[in-house]
Amino acid sequence: MAGTGSEAAPRRGTPPVWLRYGLRPQPTPVPWAAVARASVALAAPLAAGFAVDRPVYGALVSMGALSGVIGDTADAYRMRILNIAVPQLFGALGVMIGTLVFGTGWAAVAVLTAVGLVSGMMSTIGAVASVSGLLLLLNSVVGAGLPMPNPWWVAPLLLTVGGLFVLVLTLLAWPLRRKAPERVSVAGTYCAVADLLAAAGTDAYEEKRQSVTHSLNTSYDLILARRARYHGRSGAMVRLLSQLNVVIPLVEAAPAVHVRRITLPPEIPAAVRKLADDIEESRTGDGEPGLPAPDSPATRAVDSALRHAAAVVHKAEPDPYNVDDRLGRPAALGVRIRRATRNVLLSGPSWRYGLRLALCIGLAQSLTSLVDVPRSYWVALTVTFVLKPDFGSVFSRAVLRSVGTAAGLVIAAPVLAEVPIGWWDVPVMTLLAALIPAFTAKGYAFQTAAVTPVILLLSDLLNHQGVDLVQPRFLDSLIGCGIVLVAGYLLWPESWHTRIGHRLADAVADIADYVAYAFEPETPGDRAERVRARRRIYRDLSSVRSEFQRALTEPPPTGRRAAAWWPLVVAVERIVDATTAARVRVNHGAPEPEPAEVAEVQQQLRELAAGIRASKVLVEVRTELPGDEEGVLAPLRQEVAAARAIASPQP
Repeated sequence: MAGTGSEAAPRRGTPPVWLRYGLRPQPTPVPWAAVARASVALAAPLAAGFAVDRPVYGALVSMGALSGVIGDTADAYRMRILNIAVPQLFGALGVMIGTLVFGTGWAAVAVLTAVGLVSGMMSTIGAVASVSGLLLLLNSVVGAGLPMPNPWWVAPLLLTVGGLFVLVLTLLAWPLRRKAPERVSVAGTYCAVADLLAAAGTDAYEEKRQSVTHSLNTSYDLILARRARYHGRSGAMVRLLSQLNVVIPLVEAAPAVHVRRITLPPEIPAAVRKLADDIEESRTGDGEPGLPAPDSPATRAVDSALRHAAAVVHKAEPDPYNVDDRLGRPAALGVRIRRATRNVLLSGPSWRYGLRLALCIGLAQSLTSLVDVPRSYWVALTVTFVLKPDFGSVFSRAVLRSVGTAAGLVIAAPVLAEVPIGWWDVPVMTLLAALIPAFTAKGYAFQTAAVTPVILLLSDLLNHQGVDLVQPRFLDSLIGCGIVLVAGYLLWPESWHTRIGHRLADAVADIADYVAYAFEPETPGDRAERVRARRRIYRDLSSVRSEFQRALTEPPPTGRRAAAWWPLVVAVERIVDATTAARVRVNHGAPEPEPAEVAEVQQQLRELAAGIRASKVLVEVRTELPGDEEGVLAPLRQEVAAARAIASPQP
């Protein structure tokens, strides 16, 4: 089977593929609202500081605002409050710890190492905890490396004020925003489903199905998983949840028509897009959509699901006590806190990541205690940024941070050399701060290039070293990247070995269980449980895709091996589709498959999972799955056979 081994070798002198991948700017639009917000949030505190002749205070408030700008990544306003406010509390605690150990030598090394352990373990809980752990460690390092104004509570207070200033600027647009992000997200899911139905029976189906999976995950996260204080009695949220839940049968029906290569009439995707418009504009009361008569079990499934979705979308007041939550409501906040604490303390990956980060921070602080390194706190800051777990490959982040830092220094050097400390810093900060949200969406190297001159300008207000900061900053970054590459990357094989194999094997084993469960005699409640099982599998496969994206940025052999596994990832996703399609056809009149046929498919999947788990390279296995070629399991048998026939492109 042809694969990456047949690709042309890069020309001499060109960067390797994994580096070009990281340096390629992502084609994202400029978030103009975030650009304006960042300019005001970072420049206004400087102006206020100069106005009251306290530039150091203004710089500290701007540092807190910088953390808020970087952490403001959510779509929903409630989630943005959590993303900005909660991490600021941990950031204030961090700078307080750092201030208390400033100038204490080896005691500071021990304390920051312990903070690194806690920060790393926190980062495995979730998005808000990850940002909170990052600010806890970053501000501890800054407080331990820079003299802060007295008394001890001033710096924590000023940094918190900066973060809350960003939050206030963010919330100013809330009353003016006509469409809630949750409603826009659900409408976008319906549009993605319409595209999926339009692509049924064509080669574009796979790409559209991936878009639907991503859109469903995003919408459920906004409405359920990220609602830390939502108790499910808000009429608007209940209605959106109902509308999102009823799109699931449409998603399930799509594979049923696709595997039979049935092209749906254009009225069907058009009707789904009309529902998307109705959701976005909060329209209710419309009648049933005009749909062509179905002529097969698969098209009857689509027709039934679409009519039910239209009824729910157009119902003004869904019963808040009768919403079938496909994923389960989030538990109470206290329960989730206890569960997260237990998982962190008992989780092997949590301890391993915490120990990796603690080891690197301890080495960075020890090195700068033994060797006279100017502005030594930059070494530990670099370690923290590079080793943060949810930014992709550690190796590529280290390289990209070096590249981004160099680019940022090119911007910062003339500013520090030519702009005197004073009011001229305000318009300069206005321009530099605007680059942060504009560049952050383009990639990690671009974000580093934008953040570096801002941090240097703020540091200059605290240290008054001017252009002399430039060379030590680059040297410290190189030292920090070197520590991460050795102590945080090479010494930990799990960081440079792709984990797609084991995670994919687990997903295939779950699919085998799902196949058996899907064709057992149905009892009340089974259908909802099957939906939840299928969604869990798709979420697992989505995680495998994310892991694949991370592995692609690794240098050879990991990146090359990940590319070799990719066809199997796609094949496994098609198996889930085929299973769902078969179940839907049975629900709408097709005969049940024979138990022996189901058992044979299940056995083949278990053998595939065992082979994936035992191998580092893919080994071709030719298999024959006899059965009724007109039966509901015929497409599923074909997909299983295709998955087992995928071979590694290199021996």
